[in-house]
Amino acid sequence: MNATPFVIGTIAVFAIAYRLYFSFVAAKVAVKNDQALTPANRLFDGQNYYPMNKWVLFGHHFAAIAGAGPLVGPVLAAQFGFMPGFLWMLIGAVMAGAVHDFVIMTASVQHDGKSLAAIAKAEINKVSGITTTFAIILIIVIALAGLGLVVVNALAESSWGTFTIASTIPIAIAMGIWMFRIRKGKTMEATIFGIILLVLAVVVGRYIPDSQFASWFTFNHKTLTLLIAAYGFFASVLPVWLLLSPRDYLSSIMKISVIGLLAIGLIIVAPEIKMPAFTAFGKGGGPIIPGKLFPYLFITIACGAISGFHSLVSSGTTPKMIMKESDIKTIAVGSMLVEGAVSIMALIAATSLLPLDYFTINVPVEKLQAILPRLHEMGFTESNIDQLSASVGEKIAGRTGGAVSLGVGMAYIFSSIPGMKHLMSYWYHFAIMFEALFILTTIDAGTRIGRFILQEAFGKIYKPFQRTDWLPGNLITSGLIVAAWAYFILTGTVSTIWPMFGTANQLLATIALAIGTSFIINRGRARYAWVTILPMTFVGITTLTAAFLNIKNIYIPQVKEASTLVPGLINLILTVSIIISVLIIISNALPGWIRSIRNRPLPKPLPREGGA
Repeated sequence: MNATPFVIGTIAVFAIAYRLYFSFVAAKVAVKNDQALTPANRLFDGQNYYPMNKWVLFGHHFAAIAGAGPLVGPVLAAQFGFMPGFLWMLIGAVMAGAVHDFVIMTASVQHDGKSLAAIAKAEINKVSGITTTFAIILIIVIALAGLGLVVVNALAESSWGTFTIASTIPIAIAMGIWMFRIRKGKTMEATIFGIILLVLAVVVGRYIPDSQFASWFTFNHKTLTLLIAAYGFFASVLPVWLLLSPRDYLSSIMKISVIGLLAIGLIIVAPEIKMPAFTAFGKGGGPIIPGKLFPYLFITIACGAISGFHSLVSSGTTPKMIMKESDIKTIAVGSMLVEGAVSIMALIAATSLLPLDYFTINVPVEKLQAILPRLHEMGFTESNIDQLSASVGEKIAGRTGGAVSLGVGMAYIFSSIPGMKHLMSYWYHFAIMFEALFILTTIDAGTRIGRFILQEAFGKIYKPFQRTDWLPGNLITSGLIVAAWAYFILTGTVSTIWPMFGTANQLLATIALAIGTSFIINRGRARYAWVTILPMTFVGITTLTAAFLNIKNIYIPQVKEASTLVPGLINLILTVSIIISVLIIISNALPGWIRSIRNRPLPKPLPREGGA
């Protein structure tokens, strides 16, 4: 299969969906009202509530939601073949992910920029609000710890990557001061300034490893963890316009530019997708994902189709900066569809490798020998692994996790462009640094969102915590969130709880869609509730199936073995807790939905200030 039709087709489908389907959703479901003052204007505090330029905020939101998921998940799921992952991302990004993000962001803006938990309390009941708070705190700590570990592993002993990413911090601060203090509203000036310095940082960074400054930017795992934790703390506490938003905006420019270049490269090179459309591993027994295609494809590929973590950003930092409600579609839907495109490009890049090379990279060396006969039976006999290793300058066999195979795939595409064949090593190391940049922007926003959740929860005990501009509350809650995820990285326990994150994340998406359904129905739009009910039902069924299979086939057997008792017990308890949370919230929401279908009166929504 040639990759070009898939690249062009993806862009066309997403563009049509944005123009037609989401115009319908905006008109009938997530209805906008530009006469109403948004929380950013009405509750302006100069710290967290701050009206932001649409494109700067788009950059922040995209950077915050696009972590490891759109890059790594599709690569790992390629063991099932190219087509399952492609179709899930193409359809899921439109019918599930973008709907999920759009509805939740609209609901948050119309609830003073409050969190998903606060929306659940207002739209369903108090029990649902408390249950959602528990689920969010659990998931956000696990997510930040897991993502932080990926960044630490990518940047450890890498002076090029560390220098380039560290450079984005002072550049972003300068951009923030320029856009919001010195030359207010001059976004283009700051953008040009930031892009020039970012390009210089990438170019100069390439020479850092061979310079006298290499030791300044070379750190071990522990030091890097502490440095990233410190960054997360300051990104959470400082005014949003000073560091978080401009840095995410700058990072998004780089992310989208690189993926855009990858798409152009794919069209120019027109590589063959060497992985079959479907493989025998769809029936189970795969060396990367042992389970069957259903349901495990749908929890392996999360962010590229739908992710519960997105609901935290859509009800966290972003709604507090929306300048007007008509901006929501561009920011929420646009970001999700771009992320879907990123995921598909990542899948194409990885599957452009020979299948045997793909498995050689993503399967541990000792395990590969055991499955090699089966791979040969499937027709995967040709390999260029030695040539690829020589070209990138590293031994890549057995480098599991998806990041390396994606880096090799991207480097292969870029170096296949005429005149760039000798630059494959450069492109490979650039791709690895690029992946770390992709993920770090989720950590800073995630920490701030976790702070908001804790402030809402602590505010029930001590009211000043509810004020997002109260400095002691900001410092305490930011410190607690950072300490929690940094602890799991430093102690190595993140590897214990990370396996259950995929199911927990998608169950959070189910919770968010249930809350979004209540939001729609409570506003008298029950006839359009199918927009959220359909993806909620599909994601809920697939993820609950995966959760029960994990409990039966993984966690209970682990509990029965003394050597795996602790991780098995932890994952079992956490998974069961999230399942119970989903069931509680849906069971509390259902009566309201049924009452609406039977045409019984529902409480009218509270009037919004600044317009009806």
